[in-house]
Amino acid sequence: MAVSASTEFDLNAPASLVMEVLLDVESLPEWSGPHKSAKILTEDDQGRPARVELAVSAVGMTDNQTLDYTWTDNSCAWNLVESDQLSEQSGIYTLTDNGDSTHVKFELSVDLKIKLPGLIVKRAQKIAVDTAKKGLTDEVKRRS
Repeated sequence: MAVSASTEFDLNAPASLVMEVLLDVESLPEWSGPHKSAKILTEDDQGRPARVELAVSAVGMTDNQTLDYTWTDNSCAWNLVESDQLSEQSGIYTLTDNGDSTHVKFELSVDLKIKLPGLIVKRAQKIAVDTAKKGLTDEVKRRS
């Protein structure tokens, strides 16, 4: 059964800067602790990451993932293609441009191939949501 997590927060930066950080998928390991590596395999016709290979480590598990990304002017979405540990994963950052600030909505849904205790799954969810908020916020501030 898939588990979902979400968060919403505001950043004191224009949406264009937030999107710049999200588009720089290969920098994920620099601002997202669970991400150990990120490699762009293919790009879409606008030069944005389309298929990405990631190594992720959280709650004592390491996973190699291949994700397909979809981009709009105000969103970054991904869906799982392959994974060692997950049977499903989808996520999206949706940005609302408020001029000098940006409202960010982050949603993530995952389903594991193996059963894990609920406490571990909830801890992994918390790490994902905290990273989405704190990691992205810190990286956007660093690039401002």
